Amino acid sequence: MNLTFYKYQGTGNDFIMVDNRTSVLSKNDTNLIQFLCDRRFGIGADGLILLENSEDPRDDFKMVYFNSDGNESSMCGNGGRCLVAFAKYLGIISEEAAFIAIDGFHEAVIQNELVGLKMMDVTGIEKKENALFLNTGSPHHVIFSEDVDEVDVKKEGAAIRYSETYAPHGGSNVNFATFVDEATFKVRTYERGVENETLSCGTGVTAVALAAHASGKTSASTVHLSTPGGELSVKFTPAGDTFKDIWLTGPAKQVFKGEISC
Repeated sequence: MNLTFYKYQGTGNDFIMVDNRTSVLSKNDTNLIQFLCDRRFGIGADGLILLENSEDPRDDFKMVYFNSDGNESSMCGNGGRCLVAFAKYLGIISEEAAFIAIDGFHEAVIQNELVGLKMMDVTGIEKKENALFLNTGSPHHVIFSEDVDEVDVKKEGAAIRYSETYAPHGGSNVNFATFVDEATFKVRTYERGVENETLSCGTGVTAVALAAHASGKTSASTVHLSTPGGELSVKFTPAGDTFKDIWLTGPAKQVFKGEISC
C-alpha cells in the first residue's frame, strides 16, 4: 500500500504522523511500524503517532503513540504537542484542543508553532540514592549531575533502564540534569523504546522540573529546560505532595509530507 504521512519535530524529538481516522494503518503491525521509524530503511523517527477518532464526542481526537521499536508506549509529551499541531493543520482544531491519550484526557493550546500541553497531575515522587523517580505519563529516573555534557547518556542510561530496580515498570526513561540558574536546567534523556539518547523528551523535562522543585533545587513554579534539540518550559502548581496544572510548552513544527510504499 501507499501510505501518506507527515513528519513533525518538537525540539528535535521527531515523529511520523498518520491521519488514521479511516484506519489506513494497522495498530498491530509491529514490523511495519519499526520499518517506518527506521532511519536507514524507512522514514526515520523517534516514534509514530496515529491521530484517530475518539469514542468520546467531547474529545477532538485520540492519540495512539508507538516507540520506534514498534510497540505502543506510554505518554509522549513532545509527541502530544506535535499531534496538536498536526490536528490544526488538518483543520480539526483552531487554537485549543481536547484529546485522549493512553494516560488520560489532555488539553492543549496552540499559537503559531508554539504548543502548550496540559499534563497529568503527578504525585508519589520516590527519592532514591542520588536520584528521584516519578511518573509524568511515562516513568522517569532523574539524576542531577555536575555537567550533563560529560555524561555517556547511552551507556549510563541503558544501565539504569535495564536495572533490576525498574524491571517491574518495564524499564524507565533516564534523565540527566544540570543546574544552570534558579529557574533553568540543562537536560539530556535516554528513552526506553528508542534505546538511545533523544534530542529532547517532553515527559522527561517535565519530570526534571518537578524533581528539581521536590528536591529543593528550585523554588520556581515555571522552569526552563534546555535540551540538545531546543528550549522547553514547564509550569506547575505545587499542592502538598502533588503537582497540578502542569503545562509543557515549546515549539512543534511540520518538517515535510510524503508518501511511502509499504
